[in-house]
Amino acid sequence: MLFRDSAAAVAAECHSGALFFRLTEQFVRTHGHKPSSSEVRSWERSIPVLASALNDAGLGQVEVLLEYGLPLNSKRADAVLAGVHPKTGLPSYVVVELKQWSSAEPDDDDPSLCRIDSYARAVLNPVDQVRGYCQYLVSFNGVLAEHPERVNGAAYLHNATEFGVTGLFEVEQDQYGQLFIGARRSEFIDYLRTKLGPESGASSADELVNGKIAPSKQLMALAAQEVREREQFVLLDEQQIAYRTVLNAVRRAKQSDHKEVVIVTGGPGTGKSVIALSLLGELYRQGTTALHATGSSSFTTTMRKVAGARKREVKDLFKYFNSFMTAERNGLDVLICDEAHRVRETSANRYTPATNRTGKAQIEELIDAARIPVFLLDEHQVVRPGEMGTVSEIKAAASKKGLHCRVVPLDSQFRCGGSDAYLRWVVRLLGLEPGGPVVWEPDDKMQLTVVESPQELEAFLDDRRSQGYSARMSAGYCWKWTKEVPPGEALPADVVIGEWERPWNVFGDRAVAGAPPAALWATDPAGFGQVGCVYTAQGFEYDWSGVIIGPDLVWRNDRWVTDRTASKDPVFKKSNPDADVDRLIRNTYKVLLTRGMIGTVVYSTDAETRHKLRALAGATLSVAAVH
Repeated sequence: MLFRDSAAAVAAECHSGALFFRLTEQFVRTHGHKPSSSEVRSWERSIPVLASALNDAGLGQVEVLLEYGLPLNSKRADAVLAGVHPKTGLPSYVVVELKQWSSAEPDDDDPSLCRIDSYARAVLNPVDQVRGYCQYLVSFNGVLAEHPERVNGAAYLHNATEFGVTGLFEVEQDQYGQLFIGARRSEFIDYLRTKLGPESGASSADELVNGKIAPSKQLMALAAQEVREREQFVLLDEQQIAYRTVLNAVRRAKQSDHKEVVIVTGGPGTGKSVIALSLLGELYRQGTTALHATGSSSFTTTMRKVAGARKREVKDLFKYFNSFMTAERNGLDVLICDEAHRVRETSANRYTPATNRTGKAQIEELIDAARIPVFLLDEHQVVRPGEMGTVSEIKAAASKKGLHCRVVPLDSQFRCGGSDAYLRWVVRLLGLEPGGPVVWEPDDKMQLTVVESPQELEAFLDDRRSQGYSARMSAGYCWKWTKEVPPGEALPADVVIGEWERPWNVFGDRAVAGAPPAALWATDPAGFGQVGCVYTAQGFEYDWSGVIIGPDLVWRNDRWVTDRTASKDPVFKKSNPDADVDRLIRNTYKVLLTRGMIGTVVYSTDAETRHKLRALAGATLSVAAVH
């Protein structure tokens, strides 16, 4: 939230012009960069309109929460109004989405999407947008979860005329989504009076702000219901657009002899796998033939175990990328390729029978397998040589076949507590984006800690576990990994740092001496105590992440230096260029540093690197400080 005060105070601040300077200053503190000129312009044009409507309604004491951040998510509602219900006297809230649009029309295919002249792509109908915010708040804020009837949603298009946006009213409206336009301003004022009384809304606002934030709905824990029963995830904004883009493509394919490719791109935690599961569940319910595929053994095995616990056929929905070498062309309606940055150059390996060696690229095989192939990917998560899952590679393969390719970018992210600032800090830290490392400015979404020893890292995480949080330790691949453990023996302590010794996670699909198989390391509580590598951690999340940066990446003088000789990863061959190895090692640590939902604890085996990390992290935190 960037600003909070009564409607009367907001109006006065707007009149003086001070509000927009204060919003800008708070935005910089919260997000680590200046707001765009278009965002500032929208504040200047929309907030005074809302404040005026509230004051004209006699609701000057209603509390206005501007740019209200959704919990565990980087999305922001334009405004949340907090007050007292005029009939019940109980707390009452209205989420308001403000639009400057003067005209817009529904998309030809889907009234939940709309077209505006200034946007190249279809955007979500603001009614569905604000409805999603209300549903999300009910799911994640304890105050509203217990009383979902206390929240309402309104989209106010204050520049719109009846003629300009008539078509937008076609979308279904309900408690969480009502549409109002500037040409009928009195209707919006009357609506506000039915939801909010003239009394002070300060205590209602306090209740909302201090509401217990429920833990994020873990992807794997809900997979069974998601696939077998009903959709369990609330999809917001770009997620909803991606979801509908695929469903609309499926409908077009069914109506005619049609085929197209959809690419959904986004960083860690933008909800790519949530979209994949939502689509799979919906398509499965519609009777549309669809499969889910990844290049990750851990991810696929976990999905099969959780989502297919009771039904064998559900397990069969989850495949690997190399499962489609001999698939019938367009034999599926939809193939959902999750974690598509793991796509390889070819599906063939030394064990592939000669009859199955098609000579085709893996991307081609996946495109050929379905009428609507869907690729969900993050180009910054390519961590091993030979991975080809990039937007340009997929678009080139589609173009070669004469296929239209739709790309939907996901900007908001849900991992790392929804902290855009933390993700930017990580990519700047590792030199994956220009500008160099910057000092971490603590926000209220993500915690960052640098420790002085692996013992302190483990003790810190263990303390968090005692408080009911999930936690895991992971490290760069800088220690040999004993892959085969004789029956009855414990995992060998391969990761040795001074007097501290711990095993890598289990290699393979069987438990060893109480340690879970590799695919379940990130989700089984017994995974704590082993050190995970990037191939085990990738695609998963936990509350607290402990990351050990090994000697393959050290800070020297004014820059990072990668030492490929310190890596024990067998995928790196002498033929791999130094520049490629450097990028893959940095990408590896980007993956590891973005697994935590609440906080990240970092330790480097190198003293000079620890010194630099301490300076960049702003402050260290000892285990004693958590009590």
